[in-house]
Amino acid sequence: MNPEPFLQLDRVIHEKGRLAIMSMLAASLELSFTELRNMLAMTDGNLTTHLRTLQEAGYVSVAKSYQDNRRLTTLSLTSPGRRAFAEYVSLLERIVRQTKPR
Repeated sequence: MNPEPFLQLDRVIHEKGRLAIMSMLAASLELSFTELRNMLAMTDGNLTTHLRTLQEAGYVSVAKSYQDNRRLTTLSLTSPGRRAFAEYVSLLERIVRQTKPR
């Protein structure tokens, strides 16, 4: 087995919480902070910390607006975020294929 693909895994995405966030956002055009928090059963602080890391990497876009006089935070993957997630999934598929017996 070639260990090289493991060394190429994107550490920003690879963490369990961030992988869940990226997966949810990849399946949607955008989600509100509240929707994402509730679906992933995360605390506000935990989600905020993971989102900050993903935003600093350029993977997630955060937009703030108002809806019914209440603040609304919406999240979406950026183009580089979608590309990075697709590459991450492709790499995982390659790792899984190499572990299957021939």
